[in-house]
Amino acid sequence: MSNGRLEGKNAVISGGAAGVGGAASEIFAREGANVAIIDVQEEAGAARADAIRHNNGTAFFVRADVSSADDVQAAIAEVNKRFENRIDVLFNHAGTVIIKPFLETTELEWDWMMNVNVKSMYLMTRAVLPSMLSNDGGSIVNTSSISAVAGTPMEVLYCTSKGACHMFTRAIATEYRDRGIRCNAVCPGFIRTDHGIRELKELRGYGVDVSEEDLCRLQGRICEPEEVANVALFLASSDASFVNGETLFVDNGMLVGT
Repeated sequence: MSNGRLEGKNAVISGGAAGVGGAASEIFAREGANVAIIDVQEEAGAARADAIRHNNGTAFFVRADVSSADDVQAAIAEVNKRFENRIDVLFNHAGTVIIKPFLETTELEWDWMMNVNVKSMYLMTRAVLPSMLSNDGGSIVNTSSISAVAGTPMEVLYCTSKGACHMFTRAIATEYRDRGIRCNAVCPGFIRTDHGIRELKELRGYGVDVSEEDLCRLQGRICEPEEVANVALFLASSDASFVNGETLFVDNGMLVGT
């Protein structure tokens, strides 16, 4: 059921082909947005856009590695052409995780993690902001994580990158508030996506306490991707018109219980 919360808005979703990003692509379109899906997963991204159009939504797919400045520049140029230089919503969702003992991580892995999780937000936001500013405002939503504030063994690189997401969100919000730009972050716990299931499996392989029983104790149950996407929808919409610079946790009380 749609309430038209993004009716007529032009939305860009990085990492919008699958998982939480895929759920957001569908939900944003259902709420009336014209959705541009940007992802490296070409087959999945094209299929997601086709599915949205099949359900009477408006969406198109642009392939890009959002950690690459050239790819982002080309992708947003295409999006601006299709959207006639008006982007109202940016959901920076693209991200990844590396799980291994800290002393076994490499400089290349550090650079890759920061490029995918942090640099991508910088590049996408820098590319999209001019359109928002020329149209008197917009909403940016970033995907962070509970790992930005709750350290997890075997995830030092990931936790550090998500801590940067928090501060990026706050700094953008303060710099552009008076120009009509809101910037907030959604911060999930463990989610039932391919990414999330892999994370749990690899953590368990290192003996970290994230069994089914542990999950029930920590956050009640595993989170569904739509539950995160619906919070991103709230932050993107005018329902959150006075919410800015916030990091909103979607963890069913996990953080407050630690």
